[in-house]
Order: sequence, then C-alpha cells, then structure tokens
Amino acid sequence: MTAAKAPSDRTRARRMHEKAAYERATIDAILDAMPVAHVGYVKDGAPVVIPTLQWRIGDQIYWHGSTASRTQRSASDAQVCVTVTLTDAMVLARSGLEHSVNFRSVMVFGTARALTDPAEKAEALRMMMEQMFPGRWEQLRPMTAQELKATAILTLPLTEASAKIGTGMPTDPPEDLATPVWAGILPIQLTMGQPIADPSLAPEITVPDHVKNYRFGG
Repeated sequence: MTAAKAPSDRTRARRMHEKAAYERATIDAILDAMPVAHVGYVKDGAPVVIPTLQWRIGDQIYWHGSTASRTQRSASDAQVCVTVTLTDAMVLARSGLEHSVNFRSVMVFGTARALTDPAEKAEALRMMMEQMFPGRWEQLRPMTAQELKATAILTLPLTEASAKIGTGMPTDPPEDLATPVWAGILPIQLTMGQPIADPSLAPEITVPDHVKNYRFGG
C-alpha cells in the first residue's frame, strides 16, 4: 500500500506487508476516526490489555483514567502498545480459509509518560472534549482541582506507529470461482442513535449541535 519506510523494526509488517501504511496522514486519520483503543502492557510477567478512549494532539496520543487505577500506574513509564481498529466489512469467500475482514488499524509502540503538570493535564482533557464535542467544554461546570488530581493521563509519541489496511473483495483462487456459494462483502457502518435526554434535565434545555452532529468511525 505504501512505499514509506517503517519507523522501527517492531512496527514493520512482516505478513501481508502490502496492507501496511506508514505515512503519518494515514495513521492520524485512523486515530482521529476511532476514539476507542486498547492499551497492552506487561504486569508481573503477564500481558494485560485494557479498553479505553484515546485522542490525538499533534504528534502524541493520550488516554486517561483514575489515579487509583492499577492499570494507569502500571503503564506509566512502561513499554506499551496502543491499538485502534475500524472494522469496515466482513469478507465472505468461497472457502473458509479465504474469509476475511476489511479494516483500518493502527499500532503505536513506546514508553508511556504520565502527565504531572496540572495545566498540561487540564489542557489535554479540554482538547479531548473539544475534539469529540466542539464547544462543549465552555458549557460545562468547571473542573475542580480534586477532579484533576484524581485523573491520570498517559501519553505516547507517534514516533513508532504503523497502520494496516484491508480492503476489497474476497481473494478466492481461480479454481474456486465456480463454487456455487455467495461471495462478497457485508459492509459495516457505525451510526449514532437519537439522543436520549437525562430524565432530570430541564425541559427548556435543547440538544446542542455537538450532540446532534457527533460521529465517529468515518
């Protein structure tokens, strides 16, 4: 898919290398389209993978949790792998072996760093909210010092990141094309439902545009 060079040996695709993409524009687009990520690290000799929300600011990705979280404490200053995946279609072939999925994914490797400066933490949280729901941050009740203290934010540079993208129809071998079974792709689309107001919400408060227009997975 790309002639760009992998930024490191562990980001280089070894299988299906034709699906690899190393350009930052491609990597950024996938990260920006899907906030749900999985963070993997090793604790006490065993692998641990947690789901979380990630967001990108320039050349860094961020994720947050409670300062009391064992996961956040264990991942700080540790080697981690953050994975983001968009599933675009199921690929149905004429044999079980050739069934596949169309997808866009990113893997980011590196040493996670915990933000310690309160101003840096507050700005990172503001950016997360503004990227998802533009204009909402200024409408919210201001964050308290205790809330900020209780929130742990980890960050990882995008210096070791790579993407992998699968597209297209099934790749059945020629001898299977006459097999009388349906083959093709089953597209997957992420759609947002109608907003449901909190029952305690005052009736005069209407749904803001940043809620009506929110989308991800594009």
